Amino acid sequence: MTTRPEGLSAYIAVTAAYWAFMLTDGALRMLVLLHFHTLGFSPVQLAYLFVLYEIAGMVTNLSAGWIAARFGLTSTLYAGLALQIVALLALARLDPGWAIGVSVAFVMVVQGASGVAKDLAKMSSKSAVKLLAPTADGGLFRWVAALTGSKNAVKGLGFLLGAALLAGIGFTWSVLAMAAGLAVILAAIALAMPPGLPRGRKGAKFSEVFSKSANVNWLSVARVFLFGARDVWFVVGIPVYFYAVLSDGSEAGNRAAFFLIGTFMAGWIILYGAVQAAAPRLLGAARRPESDLIRAARGWAAALIAVPAALALALFAAPGPAPWLTATLVAGLLAFGALFAVNSSLHSYLILAFTRAERVTMDVGFYYMANAFGRLIGTLLSGLTYQLGGLGLTLTVAAAMVALSALAAGRLHADEDQGPA
Repeated sequence: MTTRPEGLSAYIAVTAAYWAFMLTDGALRMLVLLHFHTLGFSPVQLAYLFVLYEIAGMVTNLSAGWIAARFGLTSTLYAGLALQIVALLALARLDPGWAIGVSVAFVMVVQGASGVAKDLAKMSSKSAVKLLAPTADGGLFRWVAALTGSKNAVKGLGFLLGAALLAGIGFTWSVLAMAAGLAVILAAIALAMPPGLPRGRKGAKFSEVFSKSANVNWLSVARVFLFGARDVWFVVGIPVYFYAVLSDGSEAGNRAAFFLIGTFMAGWIILYGAVQAAAPRLLGAARRPESDLIRAARGWAAALIAVPAALALALFAAPGPAPWLTATLVAGLLAFGALFAVNSSLHSYLILAFTRAERVTMDVGFYYMANAFGRLIGTLLSGLTYQLGGLGLTLTVAAAMVALSALAAGRLHADEDQGPA
């Protein structure tokens, strides 16, 4: 890194922008989920609030690779931050007197704008790593793991921040405070960003976003089911389950439940981010060829299946909520987070290893479109499965989706000609 001072300064600026965005993204998700749950929204209605967010992510990722190739990475990064500010300001206009249907539609549209913003920022940041990172001695894996791991730790703090803000100053002032903070960060990053990131090429064609690489396509399929398996319990199921267990329905009980749920969600994401950042060391990536890391992606996916399957069995066997069951769920879901983080980190490295430098934004955009599709499936199933069969059914579906991810990872191979990196 010391031999690339220009790359390092750009990496720091990109990472700072991504951190700021993900802090507000995590806080906003927790604010919306808990605020509308207390207003009486059902699990399915809560899931609907995030549907357009994930659909927008799919469309954005599919087109953002072309947009970045055409207009440049800094343009898409700034656009993502600016759009998130607009979404936060719009949510401040939400009127408690509106009918539930109007409120749901309004929040869905605003969440859709936030989804566009998130994936513009994510695609820009992840693509920049491919262009800035040194490739010797596992440098690419270390840099992408550092960006992704730190991002998720910051997003975890965002979950805690959102719950704390909701309990402390309420919904409207929370979103206004976040909009103001993000505006300051955007101005600072725009002034501090060094030159050097690609400015775009006029001849970029939209059709280039669809990859012809079998490895990129199978990795994208594995990503769909991996993130579907996470969000099927994470988005609605576990927060609503814990709320039912922890809150007695009083205002003080609600505040305590908000804090405990926010703490768990934040702790889970922070653990996830920490393990992601440490994954290159855990896997000995600097000493292993790409073929070994492909085999590792298959093995770690297979290992992950056991956790949601065991938790689902515990829930079905238990006569009802109990302290031991809550403790088992917390421990088991933290173990899921650690294993999930290694899988996610391997995927994030492999997509950059598989792509060529000249089409990095295209392949990364396509891959994160698959990521958003998985989150969409998980979000839809989260509310539906919880309403039909409780948390046990939700975790059963998660185990099945991890199994499908492992099967897709089994189709990756190291003998495909990736071209120059």
